[in-house]
Amino acid sequence: MTKFIIITGGVLSGLGKGVVTSSLGMLLKSHGFSVTAIKVDPYLNCDAGTMNPFEHGEVFVLNDGTEVDLDLGNYERFLGIELCGDDNITTGKVYRSVIEKERAGEYLGKTVQIIPHITDEINRRIWKVADETESDVVLVEMGGTVGDIESSPFLEASRQLHMEVGDDNLMFIHTTLVPVMDVVGEQKTKPTQHSVKALRTIGIEPDMIVGRSKVELEPSTKRKISLFCDVPQEAVISSPNADNIYRVPRILDAEGLTDYVMDKLKLEKENGFDECMKDWKEFLHNYENPESDVTIALVGKYCDLEDAYASHVEALSHCRAATRTNIEMRFLESEDLEEEDGAEKLLKDVDGILIPGGFGTRGIEGKINAVNYARTNEIPLFSICLGFQVSVVEFARNVLGYEDANSSEFDHKTKHPVIDLLPMQRGIDKMGGTMRLGAEKVVLDEGTKAFEIYGEEEIQERHRHRYEVNLEYKDEFEESGMIFSGKSSNKKRMEILELEGHPFFMGCQFHPEFKSRPMDPAPLFLAFVEAVIARRNGE
Repeated sequence: MTKFIIITGGVLSGLGKGVVTSSLGMLLKSHGFSVTAIKVDPYLNCDAGTMNPFEHGEVFVLNDGTEVDLDLGNYERFLGIELCGDDNITTGKVYRSVIEKERAGEYLGKTVQIIPHITDEINRRIWKVADETESDVVLVEMGGTVGDIESSPFLEASRQLHMEVGDDNLMFIHTTLVPVMDVVGEQKTKPTQHSVKALRTIGIEPDMIVGRSKVELEPSTKRKISLFCDVPQEAVISSPNADNIYRVPRILDAEGLTDYVMDKLKLEKENGFDECMKDWKEFLHNYENPESDVTIALVGKYCDLEDAYASHVEALSHCRAATRTNIEMRFLESEDLEEEDGAEKLLKDVDGILIPGGFGTRGIEGKINAVNYARTNEIPLFSICLGFQVSVVEFARNVLGYEDANSSEFDHKTKHPVIDLLPMQRGIDKMGGTMRLGAEKVVLDEGTKAFEIYGEEEIQERHRHRYEVNLEYKDEFEESGMIFSGKSSNKKRMEILELEGHPFFMGCQFHPEFKSRPMDPAPLFLAFVEAVIARRNGE
């Protein structure tokens, strides 16, 4: 029977439940079990697609085009799997489904209520993932914090699921904060006690407690949590701050988390764990022992919250390990580059420039200035989605001579809309889930840098955009040295650009950061970092 592990959070949000969930999944997978993961987001949005990155961090896109919470990106990276929309359960999805069923008369005149109809729908969705993936273990991370009104139906549903499958097939792991008071320097367990008390009032007894703290939990702290929260001392797991998230699996495993979970769920241990961890250990060794340093500027619109660029950071981390190079990331607000000489002041000492995606007019001219600075000073540039589009705009203005060139997203009156709305987007008035989303085929031209990087003619990459290169200008661009080396399968959408005569000037309409993995960096990111290293070394 499928085993379920429910991971809840207490005290406050942002404790790293997603990393704990991902790490546990990776450890169980290394023991030979098939594992998948579900993220429960108790907000009323149907998905994360319409959320401002300042509100919720990065919007991660799955192969099937579902826009989801950034934690699903961690699941994919740690577990090496591809998830789908069913792996993200939101209040919006659940309530919409129940209301549609009620309107269709599926409840046969019953009064529709939170219990049992909403909770049944939640568990139906969990079982659907379990049945379709046929996984040995399904991890379910409960977003938010125990005690939140929004989380109540999901916690009740998990209590009911526990009653259905029994102790041997479901366990609860509760993640809490163990703060240290600077005045006395003592680890305080009271927040954990109160959090567990709140969980018990719902009818849930935690089987394990993961204590997040700045440093390892003291033995006395573990004993106290064990005593007051009624869990065995060996089930109190210390999760101290780590200098990188990829070290967390080894920390948790050394604490006994994997063995305790397998014993609790009666999962038979498989041989070969050390061999399965060999690649991960090598990745960690390379990551933690860089042999050189480079500086890369990320010119973005949401730099006050680094989680807005989580997948970019991780993709560069994967390149760090692959190249044994310490990558210092410098987050620059694009608006700051709009000031006179802003690009010169902020970019003069960087080795490479990365321009990620985004929406809206704010900071666009700063991004364009960054592209111009990289192009004219021969600094390696990698631009993604909106970055790809502003690279086209900059080239049109400063090489083709169309001074008012722009995207129709930012100036619908421009005489030269070198970036324009996708034909399929015309007439669409709903925002959620209506962009060009998910995995699409990209065809590469032989003899180009893109083809050299990927080493194949056709690739699949994930997209998230409404605007594209205006084909009316394609010939002019290519006659002036901008090559569109990657195109959609029907050749009507430009997917990759590169510039003749430049050390590294590349952009892509898709989001390669979503498919980068620890032992398999995204090819374009790796090629960019290698170009940055070459420039730093004077090659």
